[in-house]
Amino acid sequence: QVQLVESGGGLVQAGGSLRLSCVASGSGFRLNTMGYYRQAPGKQRELVAITLSGGRINYADSVKGRFTISRDNGKNTVYLQMNSLKPEDTGVYYCNAVGIILSYVTTLEVWGQGTLVTVSS
Repeated sequence: QVQLVESGGGLVQAGGSLRLSCVASGSGFRLNTMGYYRQAPGKQRELVAITLSGGRINYADSVKGRFTISRDNGKNTVYLQMNSLKPEDTGVYYCNAVGIILSYVTTLEVWGQGTLVTVSS
């Protein structure tokens, strides 16, 4: 069984920075994509940033130039460095991973528990 454990959320003033981390635990799997989504109050969950197979990275337009996603494949960990935070970045940030379970050759998709990021103006 694969689980994602997130850390790093909190309260920060506008213009500040936070770093989120997400670790995938378990065995017998390979992850292809790892990324972060967020859900603001009253809004749908949206993609923030994602690392794809082959090293490609996609960002939401709203975070380009401010957020940086990175990944340590050896540790099955993904990081989201968030700089120049704005009040509209407030929300619950969810880690997501998609890959395969090796022994069964079946796909898997898992979500983290979510971590709250609050940016005050």
